[in-house]
Amino acid sequence: MTNTPSDIELITKLRQGDKAVLLTLYDRYARALYGVILKMCKKEDLAQDLLQETFLKIWKKIDQYDADQGKFFTWSYRIAKNTTLNSLRKVSPLIQTDDLSVYANRDSEESAPKDFSQLNGTLKLLQPHHQRALTLVYFNGLTHREAHKEMNVPLGTFKSYIKQALKQMREHYGKMALSIIVCIILLANG
Repeated sequence: MTNTPSDIELITKLRQGDKAVLLTLYDRYARALYGVILKMCKKEDLAQDLLQETFLKIWKKIDQYDADQGKFFTWSYRIAKNTTLNSLRKVSPLIQTDDLSVYANRDSEESAPKDFSQLNGTLKLLQPHHQRALTLVYFNGLTHREAHKEMNVPLGTFKSYIKQALKQMREHYGKMALSIIVCIILLANG
């Protein structure tokens, strides 16, 4: 029977710069962490890259691990989860950054549809909480942080309202959705 080193023994060696220990930790935890990452991002190639990035962060941040605070797997799980969430945020940027292009490029106003009669009432097709979220951000000019407080919902919930509403708008209007949303909101409130 072989004596398998504990996580603490491996971490001590890793802190001393023994890179080979990282491979042992990889063999021990990669499958479980990969499962978490894949479940979150749903793309195998991205999950593999994120797993590699996770272990690179473990290597770089190993001095931050405190065994008194919890198990090594829990710590590495949080790194994997946060790395994945950050990656997913990069892929789909915050909604509010998109609308800045509407104001930055005024030349595109000419490409907006001239007949707004079809747009009238489209905002009303959305669920009331989606309507309110869009109105607060795009018409009243509130940030997501201000608007979620106004609606008295968690910030994540509010952001999902915006995302879902814009998705529904894009399904109807395609790439011009943001400029159309601004027109709809102006019509609905003007």
